[in-house]
Amino acid sequence: MLNNAVLFLIIAIVAAFFGFGGVAGVAATIAKVLFVIFLILFVVSLVTGRR
Repeated sequence: MLNNAVLFLIIAIVAAFFGFGGVAGVAATIAKVLFVIFLILFVVSLVTGRR
């Protein structure tokens, strides 16, 4: 999940560099959403104590 967030972040940076504003915005939004989901799942796994 974190790998996907980093991948979309890189896509957003490259798209912004080449001037594709719409693609960069969408990729950045997807990266943010995936990162938040990753953080929520990480906290839940810490609370439950499963490995």
